[in-house]
Amino acid sequence: MRIWAVSNQKGGVGKTTTAVALGGLLADRGQRVLIIDLDPHGSMTSYFGYDPDSIEHSSYDLFMHKGDIPADLPMSVLKETSSELLHLMPASTALATLERQMMGQGGYGLVLAKTLAQLWDHYDYALIDTPPLLGVLMVNALAACEKLLIPVQTEFLALKGLERMVHTLAMVNRSRKRELPYLIVPTMFDRRTQASLQAMRAIRSEYKDRVWQAHIPVDTRLRDASRQGVTPSSFDPESRAVRAYQHLLKDLVMAAVNEPKAAVG
Repeated sequence: MRIWAVSNQKGGVGKTTTAVALGGLLADRGQRVLIIDLDPHGSMTSYFGYDPDSIEHSSYDLFMHKGDIPADLPMSVLKETSSELLHLMPASTALATLERQMMGQGGYGLVLAKTLAQLWDHYDYALIDTPPLLGVLMVNALAACEKLLIPVQTEFLALKGLERMVHTLAMVNRSRKRELPYLIVPTMFDRRTQASLQAMRAIRSEYKDRVWQAHIPVDTRLRDASRQGVTPSSFDPESRAVRAYQHLLKDLVMAAVNEPKAAVG
């Protein structure tokens, strides 16, 4: 299983869209894909028509066992999506209470890694959508994944979130056995605006080879796909954004050949 996390310490930069778009494209290729919603806001969960305020079973259930996860639990919380090969581990708003519940307690940092170990033979890829703040949920995603994707909107207010995310990653790397590779993905790029062009230049100047060499353009078809609750590639496979995500996926798959897989468990 290949495990990628999609994270940034700023909301509204395209995290959920990136995870859903890449997951949909992988499913289109015949890969078995699990997308995991760890954000209490439940954007990915809502995308596919489930209500994070009322959903009965979710990723929250995993943390109630402090890593001693019953064998049948991970499969029992999964939901179907618009794509047969794409399954969702939904979020519930109860995730927002975890930090308070776990205050002063240890043993929660590897809950997701242990869960994915139980699902290892069922999926080829797992993509994790994280909340936009550092806490036990983001730590779980970073501990479980083998690669981090950092979508960053090409506007200056988003650059501070990127700076915080890279700083967080540096801290996490100090506690990992090996450095976590990451790729910054410029999103919502609009070449017609100076703000977008200037932000793109700033990102490339500051982070150089850590930045994907292309970008995801502004495309209203992404919003239209989310309204329908389907993956962007099934809604409009020829849209500009889908073609860009196809390019991104191709580069990620090629890079993964030379990168180690996440360890089982």
